[in-house]
Amino acid sequence: MESVYLETFIEVASTGNLTRAADNLNVTPSAVSRRIKFIEEQYGYELLDRTAPVLVPTEAGALVLEKAKQLIRIEKELLSGLSNIRKPPRFSFCCTPAFGIAHLPEVLRRFMLVNAEMNNMEFHFDMPEKLVGALKENLFDLAVIEHCECLDLSGFATLQLPEDEMIFVCPPRLFPNPQDVTIDDLLPQTLYSRKEGCCSRKFLDLNLGRIGRNACEFGKIIVYDDLHIIVDSVTRGDGIAYLSKSLVADKIADGALAGLHMEGFLDRKRRTFVMNGDIEQEGAAIRFASELLGYFGLPGASAVLAVSAAS
Repeated sequence: MESVYLETFIEVASTGNLTRAADNLNVTPSAVSRRIKFIEEQYGYELLDRTAPVLVPTEAGALVLEKAKQLIRIEKELLSGLSNIRKPPRFSFCCTPAFGIAHLPEVLRRFMLVNAEMNNMEFHFDMPEKLVGALKENLFDLAVIEHCECLDLSGFATLQLPEDEMIFVCPPRLFPNPQDVTIDDLLPQTLYSRKEGCCSRKFLDLNLGRIGRNACEFGKIIVYDDLHIIVDSVTRGDGIAYLSKSLVADKIADGALAGLHMEGFLDRKRRTFVMNGDIEQEGAAIRFASELLGYFGLPGASAVLAVSAAS
């Protein structure tokens, strides 16, 4: 059995609540519920007592919980031991999901055209605060972080990338005259959103607060972790969303979606490129960083390190 199922069961038993466990694991409550059901079907026993306000393990669940903790500990010890003998990855990169969808494929394509021998790269996608934490733990060499708040990136070489643009998107038929649309026209609609705490949702809440409104005023809010599902749902005409314009630029260009700006909104979101100062000056990470910066028309990665060192 994959360890993710056992880790999910441990988290549910620890919190006593599917929703809190889902938040801690950065997945949806339905995903947690499916994982627990899978384990119960696998072993043939109910593992949680669902009759009380707080979920607690059944007799069978207590046994599974004890053994699950042992298995997770053994797996961590195994991975720790292997890390001492395997060749470390040539470089690792992390970014927010929107950047990963909108820009990373083209950057990676350009990089691989001149670095075809590369076969050991790691990519990770998460929310800004978690990416910063991972960088400080030295888990990644490079990052692009999209954010609406100030982040503590002291100790890293950084460069501001061109700002991202945030817009509401909807099917063109919903509002034939998009330039005339106001927030009062949007609020009755179904809003597709990632969960509270993600960058786009934070930015939306910040802008709504600027004009004295609240996300709770939308007719309905449907939360998905998957940006592809959100874009597809809006394209089908099921609602609206507040997203990075670069994420849906192609669909706006071909008329599948329309972009809307709201009066009083600050629609520019910061993007910061981050480099670990310990990476090799001539290594693969530097080459990838230079390709990424060149994609935005900026100087190479070595120049970023030099400027950071001088400051």
